[in-house]
Amino acid sequence: MFHLRTTFAIAALPILVATGCSHKQPVGLGPKAAQASPIAINQISAKAQNVTIAGTMIDKCPVAGCWFHVKDATGVIKVDTKNAGFVVTDVPIGSHVVVSGKPLKGESGTISALRMTYQ
Repeated sequence: MFHLRTTFAIAALPILVATGCSHKQPVGLGPKAAQASPIAINQISAKAQNVTIAGTMIDKCPVAGCWFHVKDATGVIKVDTKNAGFVVTDVPIGSHVVVSGKPLKGESGTISALRMTYQ
């Protein structure tokens, strides 16, 4: 009996090491994103066509996952996902996110998301 347990443990070890030590791959939502820029730049450039920001998701819509806030070293910005074709209900708060979208006209400091990856 001991020999069978030892054999199983030795056989399972490479699988456990391979799955337990792997880095979590980013999950993408929407089309491919561009290079990220600081949030502060995007808050003041509402004339921009498309923007990409990166940071930490600090909160989100608790009901439908239709918006969230992203924070980086330069500030915080709201991201609206209503028109993006995805929601963030399953994305954990504290996740590193990269978001591409368009600044919402008339809503300073808000991006309408087109694409998002998270890790």
